[in-house]
Amino acid sequence: MATHAEFGAKTTATEVANAFAGRIEGLTVVVTGVNPKGLGTAAVKAIAEHSPAHIVITGRTQEKLDEVIKDLNASFPKVRTTSVTMDLSSLRSVRNAAAKINEAVDAIDVLLNNAGIMALPNHEISENGFEMHLATNHIGHFLLTNLIMDKLRQAAAKRPGSTRIVNLTSLGYQFSPFRFQDYNFEGHPVAEDEIGVESFLASYGYPWELYKSYDSMIAYGQSKTANILFTTYLAKHLASAGISSFALHPGVIHTELGRYLSQEVLSAMKFSVPNWKTQAEGAATSVVAAFDPALKDHTGAFLIDCQIATPAPYAVDQDHAEKLWKLTEKFVGEEFKL
Repeated sequence: MATHAEFGAKTTATEVANAFAGRIEGLTVVVTGVNPKGLGTAAVKAIAEHSPAHIVITGRTQEKLDEVIKDLNASFPKVRTTSVTMDLSSLRSVRNAAAKINEAVDAIDVLLNNAGIMALPNHEISENGFEMHLATNHIGHFLLTNLIMDKLRQAAAKRPGSTRIVNLTSLGYQFSPFRFQDYNFEGHPVAEDEIGVESFLASYGYPWELYKSYDSMIAYGQSKTANILFTTYLAKHLASAGISSFALHPGVIHTELGRYLSQEVLSAMKFSVPNWKTQAEGAATSVVAAFDPALKDHTGAFLIDCQIATPAPYAVDQDHAEKLWKLTEKFVGEEFKL
């Protein structure tokens, strides 16, 4: 159970940060996928109010990172800030970014894997040969997290239980489990247990036939399931090191993430979720996951609206988490022992 039962869908990141101010001071926080109008910036600004030692932000565009850094430096001149460009869909770019982060920090107290893409209309393949949602939302974060793991371990050695890996997922994970036989949407047979939550799919009018070919929301859903399975694996294998991991659904928010959504999907979302969140409200659950001390005993938890929730069993299946970890090691060409 989270510390503040009164926190919910309308709670803001600033309110959460105020509640946990004493746990933010002096920490080093790394946030991926930061742009001026996104959830990452809303989270970073709320955190910066309470004197963290160092905030490191990453993003694909240096110009956008510079805009955020300029704003942070003007508002919080005593907080050290660093920006690192990174394209999560590129293993080369992730490795370069990880090297720069490792050079910039002595330890990392909180890693907020905030970046993501959604609903790409065309079947795009990354430079390394992976479906683009999978490459960006899962594989890139998997590699980054492991390449900076020593810095997380160093933080945990000093403050066990305060070191966190927070992965943004989405209720969109219900569009699809991980498709182990056809993760790249190449037309291979899909097992029945790799079909999404039937009632969820029905609300968006998704028929079985779509599982035989590329669909943007099913591809997105697979990557979001991967985020939760990744969290599940990290929680099991890092608990003894004093590092906790959490996955969360931020809510439905107007951001650049949804720029490719079809009108049909947007209409269904507005019908099923009439009250969309602001960026500040959407970032609140990230700040809870990063700093709430009560979550120390709930590593691996899935959060919605600042509280612990229960995901579908397939998203937290330990066997699938192990299988995905080994598969992703093959994707990146490197084994990581936690």
